[in-house]
Amino acid sequence: MEIDEFQKLIEDMYLKKDAKRGLSKTFMWFTEEVGELSRALRENDKEEMKKEFADVLAWLFTLASLSDIKMEETIRKYTSGCPVCKRIPCTCEEK
Repeated sequence: MEIDEFQKLIEDMYLKKDAKRGLSKTFMWFTEEVGELSRALRENDKEEMKKEFADVLAWLFTLASLSDIKMEETIRKYTSGCPVCKRIPCTCEEK
């Protein structure tokens, strides 16, 4: 599935409900999902990680849609390499 197709799928499923909830409250749901992913990572539970990565991605796409942002466009920031050093793999110094 292409990125635009996934965003459209999430919009078709959830945008009406999420728009009614509003951006701020939807963002709170997103952060809750990030917390659930954090727990799955901490526990090294691969099956839960798969579920939570999917949930975080879906909520992220919803937030983008509510903000009238197309994710296909946003990823261009990384398609030519690291935005800072312009290399693949990144050679930036860790701080």
